[in-house]
Amino acid sequence: MSPDSAEAAKVEVLHEAVAAFRRREFGFRDILEDLPAAIYTTDADGRITYFNQACVDFSGRVPTLGDDQWCVSWKLYAVDGKPMPHDQSPMAIALKEGRTVRGQEAIAERPDGTRIHFAPFPTPIFDGSGQCIGAINMLVDITEQKLAHERLALLAREIDHRSNNLLTLIQSLVRLTKAGTVEEYRSELEGRIAALAKANSLITDKRWNDIDLRALVGQELGAVRDRIEFDGPDLQLLPSSAQSLAMIIHELCTNAQKYGALSVDRGRVRLSWAVDDSEAFMLKWEEVGGPAAVEPVSKNTGNAIIAAAVRHLKAKFFRDWRPAGLHCTLLCNTANLVSQPAA
Repeated sequence: MSPDSAEAAKVEVLHEAVAAFRRREFGFRDILEDLPAAIYTTDADGRITYFNQACVDFSGRVPTLGDDQWCVSWKLYAVDGKPMPHDQSPMAIALKEGRTVRGQEAIAERPDGTRIHFAPFPTPIFDGSGQCIGAINMLVDITEQKLAHERLALLAREIDHRSNNLLTLIQSLVRLTKAGTVEEYRSELEGRIAALAKANSLITDKRWNDIDLRALVGQELGAVRDRIEFDGPDLQLLPSSAQSLAMIIHELCTNAQKYGALSVDRGRVRLSWAVDDSEAFMLKWEEVGGPAAVEPVSKNTGNAIIAAAVRHLKAKFFRDWRPAGLHCTLLCNTANLVSQPAA
């Protein structure tokens, strides 16, 4: 083979090698383009040399190759909300110190103002002599994970708060319940705790969201529901307000079964509620067909339970002992019962 032929063969081999390298590079880039994670590379000075489509989706912008430095994001913040200069980003630290950076989190802000919590994984790239020639970084969006953790923490705090409230309410029932015998005491206390449990069952079913007043009334009336007519507009109650109204309804039912309209077959009760134009809430309990209502000589346990619930609702409660039966009216501001819309 002549020298010229040998040289031509070497050039052909070199061209094949370059072509193979390019094919391999394009193959790698095709793979990176298909990955859902944002991946980009920089040179040793931190200038962006490559980014995939996921970087554009992540940052909400198209980085400028050779111009943008350290990070593809428009703005960066630390997890405490303080601004993070790009040259102090995890990628910058990885390049300046020649080491991988792990276990970091940051917040990226897009040009439209939306923010993303993310975890970066910057890794320096070294040549055969050990010289740092650039770095590659992967940005993992952990926004949903952070939100899930926040929701879980909020739920845990809410459960703790409501559990403490429930225990406090039960302690109050134990303290306020009075009876002549142990059996009477146990019966009355069990009835009140059962009424509270019914309300709490609705609350947990709704995951501590608002409770429908009509559903609450229907559940609390229980066995005497067919003897009580109830009606009123739809109203979504705060869980704590639902508990207080449940105790009031339970005590009125118990009193009616012992002494009032529900103690005789012909007796009936009408329970109604309304909200007027001034946002005042009114609940009325009207007994008919039973014994004449007589004001008790002394305050009983039921009165004490109702009084405690009325105080919690910041309401007023009126009783009218009529010959036809007991009439009661509860008045309060609707804002004390329902969730307030966000401003």
